[in-house]
Amino acid sequence: MAPRDGILARDVLGAFCTHTHVARAGADRGPLHGLTFGLKDIFDVAGHRTGFGSPDWLATHDMASSTAAVATQLLDAGAHLAGKTHTEEMAFSLTGENAHYGTPINPAAPNRVPGGSSSGSAAAVAGGLVDFAIGSDTGGSVRAPASFCGIYGIRPTHGRISLDGACPLAPIFDTVGWFARDAALLARVGHVLLGGTATAPGRLLLAQDAFALALPGAADALAPARARVTALLGDAEPVTVSDDGLAAWFDVFRVLQYDDIWTAHRSWVTRVRPTFGPQVGPRFDAVAQVQPHEVAVMRERRVDISARLDALLADNAVLLLPTVPDIAPLLRLPPAETVAFRERALAMLCIAGLGGLPQVNLPFGTLNGCPIGLSMIAARGNDEMLLDIAVRLTAASDLDC
Repeated sequence: MAPRDGILARDVLGAFCTHTHVARAGADRGPLHGLTFGLKDIFDVAGHRTGFGSPDWLATHDMASSTAAVATQLLDAGAHLAGKTHTEEMAFSLTGENAHYGTPINPAAPNRVPGGSSSGSAAAVAGGLVDFAIGSDTGGSVRAPASFCGIYGIRPTHGRISLDGACPLAPIFDTVGWFARDAALLARVGHVLLGGTATAPGRLLLAQDAFALALPGAADALAPARARVTALLGDAEPVTVSDDGLAAWFDVFRVLQYDDIWTAHRSWVTRVRPTFGPQVGPRFDAVAQVQPHEVAVMRERRVDISARLDALLADNAVLLLPTVPDIAPLLRLPPAETVAFRERALAMLCIAGLGGLPQVNLPFGTLNGCPIGLSMIAARGNDEMLLDIAVRLTAASDLDC
């Protein structure tokens, strides 16, 4: 057990891991000098073990021989690693309710889930324990917690940031992501990790079919946020993202994700026979049942989906949509209700995953006293454009005050 000092002494949210605790000082100078960050416990730190949200994983893996590339970049830029943050088991959840290590408190809605699988990172940022935090996003594990906790979060273009030294879930969709309480810091971290420059945005698009998936009241709650974006970028053109229906796109995502998860973890699961929690266990049972012929069909469909998204987002277009269909679910919901919310949310979240696209959560909405986020999606490589828009939206709002 780690000593109760440093971040662990101040962590009243249960955001940080005691069983894999490690802290590191950053460089003496750099663009992030003096800032603190949390690191999701799927990323390696040399000389320490990575827990991956699973006691069985922790018990069957050795100490890391090197530090994850993203953590090295941040340390070299002067940021200080405060500690490892909790993740859902195997990073395979949208709620953040880990059956083995507990659930971090959502500072914005303490009776509701913080969101998974980057639950600890989101809670740590929302609660002011660190300046920013690193998570990962496969199906929505940065974007959903960012919406639930009322903070900024980005899933970058697939492959733009190295995942060397990270435990995989489904590599064809896995991305590094990060959280911050303000847009300027989100962009500042992005400058270190991405290193590019922003282009000017093109037309603004409104995803009608994604808004149709929002639960009653959620779309209305996001109306002021939409107005804030259109005041900066101009009127939004209504579009239908998927002619087949977003639920059909989620089927494509699910089959491909499950196949990739089984490819990554078949050997370990069959050898160790880990004790999974009640949410993750049934998913791994389903993962093992995906058939090769299903995968072949869905790979072809993904090619068509990517082509459609490329055309829709050409010329630096920006797509607006709810990040998730509602505010954070209540803690300890019955399994059937959790599954229903998860599938509705993933029908929205799968858009960026299938296209390998960047997506930013804007914490601009409130419903029943709880946060709900509006998202922007852009074409591959336009991450910096989205970050720049987020900063400009904040600046415009400050001028209006």
